[in-house]
Order: sequence, then structure tokens, then C-alpha cells
Amino acid sequence: MAIASMTGFARAEGAHGALSWAWEIRSVNGRSLDIRMRTPPGYDRSGEAMRQALARAVRRGACHVSLTVASAAAAAGVRVNLDVARMVIDAFRDLERPADMAPLTLDAVLGVRGVVESVDADSAPDEEAFAAIAATAGAAVKAMVAARAGEGAALEAVLRGHIDRIAALTVNAEASPARQPEAIRRRIHDQIALLTGGSVTLDPQRLHQEAVLLASRADIREEIDRLHAHVAAARALLDEGGAVGRRLDFLAQELAREANTLCAKANDASLSAVGLDLKTVVEQFREQVQNVE
Repeated sequence: MAIASMTGFARAEGAHGALSWAWEIRSVNGRSLDIRMRTPPGYDRSGEAMRQALARAVRRGACHVSLTVASAAAAAGVRVNLDVARMVIDAFRDLERPADMAPLTLDAVLGVRGVVESVDADSAPDEEAFAAIAATAGAAVKAMVAARAGEGAALEAVLRGHIDRIAALTVNAEASPARQPEAIRRRIHDQIALLTGGSVTLDPQRLHQEAVLLASRADIREEIDRLHAHVAAARALLDEGGAVGRRLDFLAQELAREANTLCAKANDASLSAVGLDLKTVVEQFREQVQNVE
């Protein structure tokens, strides 16, 4: 199973009798599945059908869904939604308002959205229309899943490239000659010679002991081993596929922690350069992981 992106767009249209409609789904990154629905009055059941279909198909992402409905029939007139009107009046009555506020008027009540609704002749949806709208919702969800899968395929290639680069930099850090006690010994000797003008002669045995001590304090063996383990785990997750975004995000945090520690322990400019490159690639990997479902 391949990974999927959390970004995508889908649109599906349908018609039945005088009615025509269109579903649109826009999906962006999100920590969990967040479905925000917008449907015309009277189409709540269609919105619920879409919500259930979308929840079965995707695991994460902020999904903004809209249903637009049009009718070829001529408008027969308008009607007043008395339930909404009563709610507006009750809310105004319970409101603590200044003494100089004007009383509620009929014009103000009728101007509230949802109180006055247009009614189309012969355009009320029947059971067949609701079934057709639900079928179109399913088609929109399939198109969304396909779009997210296409984005995921491109995203996986980018992530694998970052992981390969992290693995290569880890090998470079592991093979760095600057980690060896002898290299540290030479640097200590050169620094002392520079500071004293070569007038001080150090005991070679003592110099070697100091170099070994500094090498042990700056040892990055554990960081190297953990970096190798995290790289293997990231590749395994990509091979597994599915909704692995959260676990990849955790690995990205662990990779960043090891890269920071490696930079802190670096005792040579060349090793510091490797560590900085590693931090850069890990950050790029982490940013891309935020798009994985």
C-alpha cells in the first residue's frame, strides 16, 4: 500500500429531473480528520451521506465539502421559516440590550438569513434524487482518494530521496577521520605549539591520554547508531504505506534530535559541516512529512 498526501481536490456533478448538483471537496493538511460540510437547506441527509463516505475513505486531513444545487424549474415563490423566525425573536427578547436600542421589527426578522426561503416549483428532491446525490458523493470521494494518492506517489519519491541523503551523511560522519584520537592529538599539539610559539614540549604519553579523553567525550557512536536505526525505520514505514504520517513525523523529530547532538559533539570543522548538512536535510524531510496522511 502506497502513502497518500493530505492535499487534493475533487469535483463530481449529477442531475435528476429538474435538479442538477455538484459536489466539491478540498483537502489540506490536518492533525486529524476534520470534515466541514456546507449544504443547501433541506439537504442535510445528503451531507451526512457524504460525511460517512469520506470518513470511510480517508484517515487524516481538513476536508472542506460543499454541495451546490440548482433547478431548471421556475421559482414558484418564497416561504417563511417560522421556526427560525421564532428563534430570532426569542433570542432578541432574552438579549440584554441598552435602553436606547430600537425594538425588533418585522423587517429585521425577515432579513435574517434562513427566515425567508425561495421555493422552486416541482424541484423538491425525491428519494431517487437523494440516492443520485449520494452516488455522486461517492464518485467525488473516489476522485479525492485518487488525487491524494497521486500526490502521495510524488511525495514518497521526495521523502525517499531525503532519507537516502540522511543515510549518506550518516556514513560520512561515521567515517570522518576527525573522530580518531590520533587526529585529536595532532590538533591539540598544533594548538599548544601555536599558543606557546613551540617553546613547550609535551609528554607524548600525556598528550595521547588527553586526546583519548577528548575523543571519548566527543564520541558520536550512539548518535550514528540511532541515525542508522531511524533511517531503516523510515524506509520500513514507506514500504508499509497507508496512514503512516504520524509515525514518520515522530521519526523526523528523533532524527532532528540526533543531528543536533552530533553537531554539539563535533570536534572538527569537517564533522560540523556534515552535521549542519544533516540538520538541513532532516528539516526538509520533516516539512514534507507534514503532508503525509
